[in-house]
Amino acid sequence: MLVTGTKPKMSWTRKILLILGLLSALAVIALIAVAVTQNKPLPKNIKYGIVLDAGSSHTNLYVYEWPAEKENDTGVVQQVEVCKVEGPGISGYSHATEKAGPSLAQCLRQAEEVIPSKQHQETPVYLGATAGMRLLSLENESAADKVLSSVEKTLRSAPFNFQGARIISGQEEGAYGWITINYLLGNFKQSGWTKLLHSLKSISETSGALDLGGASTQITFVPNELSSESPKNLLNFRLYGKDYLVYTHSFLCYGKDQALQQKLARDLQTVENSSLLDPCFHQGYQRTVNISDLFKNPCTSAKKKQFPFSQLYIQGEGNYQKCRRNIQKLFNKTSCPYSSCSFNGIYLPPLQGDFGAFSAFYFVMNFLNLTSEQSPIALDKVTSTIESFCARPWHEVKAAYRQIKEKYLSEYCFSGAYILSLLENGYEFTQENWQRIHFLGKIGSSDAGWTLGYMLNLTNMIPAEEPAVPPLSHGSYVGLMVLCSLVLVSVLLFAWLLFHKPKCLQKGIV
Repeated sequence: MLVTGTKPKMSWTRKILLILGLLSALAVIALIAVAVTQNKPLPKNIKYGIVLDAGSSHTNLYVYEWPAEKENDTGVVQQVEVCKVEGPGISGYSHATEKAGPSLAQCLRQAEEVIPSKQHQETPVYLGATAGMRLLSLENESAADKVLSSVEKTLRSAPFNFQGARIISGQEEGAYGWITINYLLGNFKQSGWTKLLHSLKSISETSGALDLGGASTQITFVPNELSSESPKNLLNFRLYGKDYLVYTHSFLCYGKDQALQQKLARDLQTVENSSLLDPCFHQGYQRTVNISDLFKNPCTSAKKKQFPFSQLYIQGEGNYQKCRRNIQKLFNKTSCPYSSCSFNGIYLPPLQGDFGAFSAFYFVMNFLNLTSEQSPIALDKVTSTIESFCARPWHEVKAAYRQIKEKYLSEYCFSGAYILSLLENGYEFTQENWQRIHFLGKIGSSDAGWTLGYMLNLTNMIPAEEPAVPPLSHGSYVGLMVLCSLVLVSVLLFAWLLFHKPKCLQKGIV
C-alpha cells in the first residue's frame, strides 16, 4: 500500500538563512534607494559677474556665470553675454569727459536683462581700462581722471555691486590674459585620468598668451629656464598648489592702430610734399590725414616737427614686401643688453611651448581665413595669402566685403603684414615653431582675453592651494557600497549552496 509521508518541518538553520536572505535583500534595496536619492540633481545656485573691457578703440561688457558650489574648480566659469558699447573707447571722450559714463548705459541695461533681478545687488561689476587710457593718462592726466569719474558715476548708478573702475597696467593685462586661456583650457588643475594624461603630453604644461589690441601688445609665457636677467618682466603665481614663474611684457604703442600711426609718422619724415604713396594700403585707395592728429599722443609726439602742409594725402600702392620693410623699421633690433631680446632692448627668454593668440591677432587672421585649427597653416602659406590680399585693387576688395566699414577694411593689409612682422621679427617665431601659435577667438563659450582672468583674480576664485577633496564623491561612495553589498550577498549564497546540498521534497513509500 502507497502511503504519503507527512511534510517535514523546516529546520531552524534554514529559517535563519531565509531571514538573513530577506534582510540582505532589504539592505540592498535600501542602499540602492539611498544612492538614487543622493544623486538627484540639486537646484542650481548660479552666481554672476560683470567685467567691462575699456579698450583703446571700443568697450566690451562681459557677463559670466558659475555654479556657486563649484567656484573654486577650474573651467566652471562661462561667458553668457557680451555687449559691444556703441561709439569709441572711453579714452575717445577726453574732450567730452561727461559723456564717457553714459555711453555704457545701454550695455548695462542688457546685463540687467540677462541676470535675474534678485541677484543684481550681489553681482560684482568691474571696469578695467587698458592702453588707450594709459596713453591718455600720460598725455592728459586730468582728462583721464575725469573720464574715470564719469564711468564710475554711471556704474554706481547701476543696480549691481560696483567693485571699481581703474586703468590696469600692461603687465596685468598680459598676466590676466595668460590666466584666462589656461583656466579655460584646464591647464591649472587636473585630477584622476585627466592628470595622468596631461603628464604624458609632450607639450608644455601651460600655454603662452599673445594679445594684440589697438594701442598695445602683450606676450606672456612660462620660460623653460629660470633667469634673473630682467626681474621686472617676471611674475610669480601660486595657483591650485603649484608655483608658476611667468614672463610677461607689454609694448605700449605697438597695438595695431598705434603701430600704423607710428609708421605714418615715420614715413612723413621723408615726404617732400603732402602726398604719400603707401605700400600698406590697396592700390586705388585714398585717405587724408590731419598732421595734427598724427602727432597728438605719446606714441608719435617725439617725431613732431613743423611741416609746410597741414594734411597728408595717402595713396595706396598694394605692395606687401615694401610694406613689410617699412614696418620692420618700427622694431629696433640693434642693441640688446641681455642674453636675448625681442626688440627695443627688451629681454625675451627663449620661446617655450604652445601659444594662444587672441584679440586682434585672431580678428585679423580670421578675416584672412588663416585661423584653421584642423590643419594648422604653414608660415609660407600665411605669408603668400596676405601678400595676395594686399595686391588686390581697392575697388575689388570693397566690392567683395561690402558689409565691412571702409576704415577697417582698408587696414587689413597693414594689420596682416604687421602681425607677421611682430611675430617673426619682433618675437622671432620661425617656420619651425609657427604652428605652435593657435589663433583663438573663443575657448568653449568664452572669449579669449584678459577680462575673465581679471575677474577670477579679484573674486579669489583661483585659490593658491588646491582645495582638499575626498577621494570619492558622495555618489561614488554610495554606489561602491551597493556594489560591495551585492558581492557580499552573492558570496554568502554561493557558500551556502556549496556546503548545504538542498533536499528535495521527501516522499515516503510504505
